[in-house]
Amino acid sequence: MTQEIIIAGFGGQGVLSMGKILAYSGLMENKEVSWFPSYGPEQRGGTANVTVILSDNPISSPIVNEYDIAIILNQPSLDKFESSVKPGGILIYDPSGFQHPPTRKDIYVYKIEAVDTAALMKNTKAFNMIVLGGLLKVSPMVQLENVMLGLKKSLPERHHGLLPMNEQAILKGMEEIQEVQRPG
Repeated sequence: MTQEIIIAGFGGQGVLSMGKILAYSGLMENKEVSWFPSYGPEQRGGTANVTVILSDNPISSPIVNEYDIAIILNQPSLDKFESSVKPGGILIYDPSGFQHPPTRKDIYVYKIEAVDTAALMKNTKAFNMIVLGGLLKVSPMVQLENVMLGLKKSLPERHHGLLPMNEQAILKGMEEIQEVQRPG
């Protein structure tokens, strides 16, 4: 099993932390892991993306040009990375703030309205955990208990009280994700 994933959006959406949590979760399951962040000079408001590779075998390079899964959280990222999803791959997006949806017909497309769901949960910071839950529903590459261990490892100890809320957000994302299209 090897999953090559890109998560892309604006800085401040939790893109890099979502990737870090996935990477830690893979480590908890003794997988080979690569976490390769990329962001502009502004961390909040600028674009950010992270490539995460989880594999049962050694990873030869963290540099990837085509992805099994793309999680796209804004229009500039869709414009840049939609064409990089492997045929038959998965694209997950939150439609809020998009001018046009994905157009590829040879990939699975899922939408998750994480911005709206986070607002209903009265916790906008849960946005990225809702998206992560959607990913894990579509492609259960790591176990939820290891995601929680990864989250605990990536959060400062003073924020460990937020772990139950984050778990609720992940579970909510698993409920909310919707298939939009299948290849073909």
